[in-house]
Amino acid sequence: MSRAREFADLAGSADAGGITGKNLVINGDFQIWQRGTSQTAAGYGSADRWRLNVSGATLTGSQGTFTDGQTAVPGNPRFYLALDVTTGNDNAGWFHRLEGTHEFANDVYTLSFWAKSATPRAMTVGANSYDSSTDTFDETHSTSPSTFTPTSSWQKFTFKVTFSNMNTLGSFASGDYTAFFITQGSSTSTAAWKLDLALVQFEKGEQATPFDHSESYGETLAKCQRYYFRTTGSSTGYGNLATVSRIGNTLYRGVVEFPVTMRSRPSFSSSGSFQTLDSGFTFSSMSGGDGASFDSHGVQVTMTSNGSAGQSTLLRQAADGQAALIYDAEL
Repeated sequence: MSRAREFADLAGSADAGGITGKNLVINGDFQIWQRGTSQTAAGYGSADRWRLNVSGATLTGSQGTFTDGQTAVPGNPRFYLALDVTTGNDNAGWFHRLEGTHEFANDVYTLSFWAKSATPRAMTVGANSYDSSTDTFDETHSTSPSTFTPTSSWQKFTFKVTFSNMNTLGSFASGDYTAFFITQGSSTSTAAWKLDLALVQFEKGEQATPFDHSESYGETLAKCQRYYFRTTGSSTGYGNLATVSRIGNTLYRGVVEFPVTMRSRPSFSSSGSFQTLDSGFTFSSMSGGDGASFDSHGVQVTMTSNGSAGQSTLLRQAADGQAALIYDAEL
């Protein structure tokens, strides 16, 4: 069985009801950073599956690295998620979205994580469920306690989340989700603060258990790629990304196969510099083409001059090791 097939089977366990397993948080130990290691803008931009809410604040979310052999946080994790807020505002902080809504109804879950802060403040923790058809948070769930204040040392915090009966939500539809958040809360204070997070776990029941370290890097990556996939090339800056064939005049088309089945038909974008591996014609531009599905996506390349019938070539990076084709199916 190929690794791609194994990853697809892993992701296949994530159906409309969400990811199965003890820890429902994807990338709770912050192994995966497909987009980069820091962000200042709202949305997804650093650690996979972690969404930054800016809400008028000035801040930077980034990758923190543990010292090898440290014992303050168990399991010797490699990375943590750091947030440095230089100008605060209400609701600034992190959100994590979980597929599904109704399966949580009338049940109790426990959120746990390790945290510290060089510039502490009282933080707010909560959970909501979202109906994509109304574009609002339709259910707010009880979280106890609802606040915590970190110190300069790592310590573990736990929270009991009691879900409502979800009676204001419609039938489940793609795009519905439940989110928990760790933010500044409703305070509009502009004071600076910092927060470091590690080993985040969300599990069924009223007891916080030790973080589950059994999931491999490849398993976590496969789960993340269900929502966001970014091609990787070569450190030399000339990695091959796709084979494209001429369909007429200056137009060439190809297909990019995803390593796992994505949550929905993704949007397409690209970043960086590209070229085609043929001296007879020159790369001009690129678009998503057609044929988008949950498993693959077309890519269309326009050349500066006409090619020959039946001609194929390689689309690749142009002296740019960060150039990538990007497919986004995030919640």
